[in-house]
Amino acid sequence: MLSVHVPSAVVQSVRRFATKCHAMSNFELRFDNLQLRSLPVEDKQPIQSRQVPNACFSLVNPTPVDSPQLVCASKNALNLLGIEKDYVPDELADVFSGNKVLAGSQPAGHCYCGHQFGYFSGQLGDGAAISLGEVLGKDDRRWEIQLKGAGLTPFSRTADGRKVLRSSIREFLCSEAMHYLGIPTTRAGTCVTSDTRVMRDKFYDGRSAYERATVVLRISPTFLRFGSFEIFKSSDAATGRAGPSAGNIELLEKLTDFTISTYFPAISQSLSVEERRLSFFQEVVESTARLVAEWQCVGFCHGVLNTDNMSILGVTIDYGPFGFMDSFDPNFICNASDEEGRYTYKKQPEMCRWNLGKLAEALAPVLSEEKSMPLLDRFDEVCAGHYLQKMRKKLGLLKTEQFDAHDSDLIESLFD
Repeated sequence: MLSVHVPSAVVQSVRRFATKCHAMSNFELRFDNLQLRSLPVEDKQPIQSRQVPNACFSLVNPTPVDSPQLVCASKNALNLLGIEKDYVPDELADVFSGNKVLAGSQPAGHCYCGHQFGYFSGQLGDGAAISLGEVLGKDDRRWEIQLKGAGLTPFSRTADGRKVLRSSIREFLCSEAMHYLGIPTTRAGTCVTSDTRVMRDKFYDGRSAYERATVVLRISPTFLRFGSFEIFKSSDAATGRAGPSAGNIELLEKLTDFTISTYFPAISQSLSVEERRLSFFQEVVESTARLVAEWQCVGFCHGVLNTDNMSILGVTIDYGPFGFMDSFDPNFICNASDEEGRYTYKKQPEMCRWNLGKLAEALAPVLSEEKSMPLLDRFDEVCAGHYLQKMRKKLGLLKTEQFDAHDSDLIESLFD
């Protein structure tokens, strides 16, 4: 069994609202769905697995569940959305199970592709997650809210679009734990289970059983990822697969420039288009390098470091078969399906850099690889420097002016 230490701050924030609730109802969220206004959206169609060409999103409503029940909520995370009062559990359960769609919400699934275990898999998309839209919270900060396990989407393929209680609890707890560890991450607002049952083979031994369908509210400035830019990829030489919007350079330009202007406001508008795109790619390289360094410092293993599971903002997303090491093992694998050990603990920096290379390839039609690829050299420097800085703090080596060239050797000796 996986043992995860949950900081006391998480225990205080993760709470059952039933113990402290006032009978308030009809709460509202301030939706402002900039992504859907700015990028192409496929109109609602009958829910069936299909390719979604020339669109970044597909409108789709959550599938209701029977008798939704609030399991737990993070008051701190909900505060980000402007939910600062205590609401009755049933109300939170109705909204964040997807049973009740609030005014202003525009539910949609996101279309993206990905390299999975080193091979291009073509269209993937939100097969079990539905975005409710973007909410303006405290200080008008923008947050995209997403329900994981909310039912079928055009990207569900052969799955049922549902998640179960055990995996949802793990994601909820780890998202909040990572936040309180100071590691960039999506947040978890609520975990809602239900009387709807889905069949799962828990131990992959052929003994399937019914489990409760459960939904997690995920919160992030955006869920755009490396794979969002791979929907334009032409036929892959190894797999023969192509993105659903292959060759649509105009849309790639639109997505790239929207991402820069919306989520990277520090990049100066006075720069040329090429300079802004280069600055954007460099920032993604550096934020990803710092992120994986943070993981290495706490013994966290993501488990599925495919390009579709890497945030464009350098935050931890998509908690699946993650794990924390109980004792140090550089070859630690937390994903039972990773038979070749591609995503072991020690390989995580290498795999993140590899994925950044695939992002550079995806951006090539609008940003020359001759200029973007050299920026990957910054990854090793930033990752190593951030790792050393964090590990020195763990050892109480706080005075940077007394930096010793042997500090790295000291740190590495602790793992022998």
